[in-house]
Amino acid sequence: MFSVITVSDSCAAGKATDTSGPHLVEMIKQAFKTDTVNYLLIADDEQLIKQSLIYACDVLKVRAVFTTGGTGFAPRDVTPEATRAIITKEAPQLTLAMTLCSLEKTKFAVLSRAVCGVRNKTLVVNFPGSKKAVGECFQSIVDVLPHVLNLLNEGEIERVRETHRKVQAEGDASTPQEVYHVCPHATGKGGDDDRNSPFPMIGVDNALKQILATIPSVQTTRKQLSRVNIPPFRASIKDGYALKSIGGKGMKKVIGYVSAGDPIVQTNFTIDECFKINTGAPVPLHADAVIQVEDTKLVSRENDYEKIVEILTEPTASLDIRSIGSDLRMSEEVFQYQFPLDACQRALLAAIGEKVSVAKLKVAIISTGDELLHPYDVNATADGSTSEGKIYDSNTTMLVALVRQCGFTEDQCEIQQRVVRDDFESLKKEIESLTGVVHIIICTGGVSMGDKDFVKPVLKELNYELVFGRVNMKPGKPCTYASSKVTKFFGLPGNPVSAFVTFHLFALPALRHYLAAVNETAPSMAKSSLPMIRVELLDTKYVLDPRPEYARASITSRNGKLLASITGGQISSRLKSTIEADVLLELPARTENKPYITAGTQLKAFVLRSNFISRYE
Repeated sequence: MFSVITVSDSCAAGKATDTSGPHLVEMIKQAFKTDTVNYLLIADDEQLIKQSLIYACDVLKVRAVFTTGGTGFAPRDVTPEATRAIITKEAPQLTLAMTLCSLEKTKFAVLSRAVCGVRNKTLVVNFPGSKKAVGECFQSIVDVLPHVLNLLNEGEIERVRETHRKVQAEGDASTPQEVYHVCPHATGKGGDDDRNSPFPMIGVDNALKQILATIPSVQTTRKQLSRVNIPPFRASIKDGYALKSIGGKGMKKVIGYVSAGDPIVQTNFTIDECFKINTGAPVPLHADAVIQVEDTKLVSRENDYEKIVEILTEPTASLDIRSIGSDLRMSEEVFQYQFPLDACQRALLAAIGEKVSVAKLKVAIISTGDELLHPYDVNATADGSTSEGKIYDSNTTMLVALVRQCGFTEDQCEIQQRVVRDDFESLKKEIESLTGVVHIIICTGGVSMGDKDFVKPVLKELNYELVFGRVNMKPGKPCTYASSKVTKFFGLPGNPVSAFVTFHLFALPALRHYLAAVNETAPSMAKSSLPMIRVELLDTKYVLDPRPEYARASITSRNGKLLASITGGQISSRLKSTIEADVLLELPARTENKPYITAGTQLKAFVLRSNFISRYE
C-alpha cells in the first residue's frame, strides 16, 4: 500500500484543481503494479501535514508516502519542516538525485527544499508541486525505490541480496546502457590480441531470413478432401414438425417421432399429418419442410404423446432443412494443411471420419553448464537451497513447455531433453549423437565469449555451417544458428529471459517451417512468426538501449486502445519479467537524438499468447 498527499491551500479550498497528486498516483500504480494507493488533499498547515504523515506511517503502515507541494520558499511552504519533524532517518541522496535531474531541466531546481527520509519502515519523499516536476523527480528515483522498500522490509532480505549480487556482477542495472554495455558492432578475432567476437552482428529480420533459408522447403500445398457428405441426409435445423408444405397451415395429426440418430422414415403420409422431429434428426423421405415448435400450438395429447397440433405459419418448401452436403460435399476440399495442426483442423478431420496422420518433428533441447541441477535434484538442501555454486536448471523446463504450448503436441513433435557438462568432449559427444537423428536442436548456454563457451567450436568440429553467431538485439546478442543437412542447431543464450525471447523470434518460426516440410507441404509464411499488433506505451519514460530491445510487456485495453506496460526490470536473468508478459515490445535502438521513449509512443508488439489482454478498463 502507498499514500500520496497533495499539500496546497488553493486546491484544498477548491480554488484550483490538483493535477500533480492524481498524476503521481497513476505513476505509482504503473511502477509498482498496484491498485492500492491512498490519496489525500490538505492545506499548507504544518500541524496537519505532520498528523497526516504520522497516520499514513503508523496507522495505515504504508510502504511509502509521497507528498507533492509546499517545498518552496513561500511563507506557507512548510512541507519539509513537517516531514523532518516526523522522520527517524534522513535519505539525503534521494533528494540529491531528484535535484540533479531537475537541474538538467531548469536552474530554479535549486530552490526546492524537498526532504526524503524514513519513519520506522515507511519511506517518506517530498516532491515539488508542479505536475511536470513531479513526473521528472519520480522518474529520477523510481529505479531504486523497489530496493529501498526491500531494505525497509525484513521479509524481503533475499531480494536485497539478489540486487546486491547483480550490482556487483554487472554494475548498476538501472543504467545498463552506460555501465556494462559493449559496442555491439565491434568484430575482431576473439583471441588474446582482440577479444571481440569474430562473428559480425546481424539484424533480427536478417537472422530470421537466414534461418528459414536453410529449412527444407516444399512448394506444393497438401489438401484434405472430404470422403463424405455433411450432412449425409436431409437434417432438421430446428426442433419442430416435419410435414408437406403443400398442406399449408392448420390442424395436423402427429403420426410419429424422429430423433437424431434414427433411420430415415420411408413411410408416406397425407398433407394433414406430420412427424415431430428434433434438431439434427433425418427429415422423413416424403416431408419437405420443418415448422419450429414456437410456430405451433398443442391441441391434444394422449398419454405422453402429442396427437393434434395446429401449424400457425405457412410452410414453404425446404424450410429449416439442411440439404445433403450443404456443409461439405464428398470430394470437396476441407482445408489446406497448416502445421502444427490446430483444434479446428482436428475437428474437421473427425467430422469426415479421418484419423490425424502427421510425420513427427524430432526436437532435442539441451542446457549446458556445470552449475546446473535438476529442479528436483536430491542434492538440494532441506530448506530448498542448492549446493554451493549450483543453480536449478529452468531453461529445459521452460523450452519444452513453450514448444508444447505453441501447438507441438506429442502426436506432432517428439522431444528429448538433456543437461550437458561445460566441457568440449561432453558437448561434442551429445551433439554428434543427435546430428542427423533429430531435425532441430535447441541448446541454451555456451555461445558467448567465456572460457567454457564451447558450442561454436564443437559445431565447427562437427562440420556444421555456422550461419551467424551474434544478433543486434537485447536480450539475446550471442544467439547462434548453425545448419547441417538434416539437423538445424539453435544456440540460445543461457540467461533464461534471453532464451525465452530468442525462442519466440527464431526457433518457433523454424519449428513451424520444418514441421510443414517433413509433412511435405508448403509452410504458411504469414503464420510462422508471432502475430504483430500496434500498441501505445503506457510507461511514463523508458531509457533505450543502443541495441533494438524486445521488452516484456503486459497489455491493457482502455476504450478499445491497446496500452503496453513494461513488466518491471528487464535484465536478462530476471525470468519473473516473463510471467505477466502478454507481448514482446519492439523498442528502437537508442540514438543521440532519441535516448528514451515516453508514454504515448506507438510501438510494434509481438503477441505471445491468445489471451494477450491482461486488463480491460
